[in-house]
Amino acid sequence: MSTMTYANPRHALVRSARRLHATADMNITPMIDVLLVLLVIFMAALPLSQTGLDATVPAETQPKASTFTSEQIVVEYSAARQLSINNQDVSIGQLRERLRTVFADRRDKTLYIMGDGVLRYGEVVAVIDAAKGAGVDKVGIVTPAMRGLR
Repeated sequence: MSTMTYANPRHALVRSARRLHATADMNITPMIDVLLVLLVIFMAALPLSQTGLDATVPAETQPKASTFTSEQIVVEYSAARQLSINNQDVSIGQLRERLRTVFADRRDKTLYIMGDGVLRYGEVVAVIDAAKGAGVDKVGIVTPAMRGLR
């Protein structure tokens, strides 16, 4: 208990209030509350929006020995840098002209390229460029896995 006495009981000690000043700190508590509410809503709604599709995938089959017919044009590029069009040898300089004559009267202008895995990317691109220059519309790359040479 305090032992202070006052001359006038109506006058009590007045404490000086600290001077109020504005702060630039952001109160992020309401934003965290909103974020947590949104997180709970999305977590509750996620299982409702997932749909599935039942599918049966066929078993892997062994590829046939020859998947190309005589109607398809296949350029084979070996590791020894030898080019052949349907097993007929051709040089890289003659490739564009030979492809132009092959595809001149064909309706389906699709070419398949079987390149060896040791070839550089630029060498295969040179064959694709020659094919496009000869009027080929579609170029397909045949991988060793497609040929059964895994």
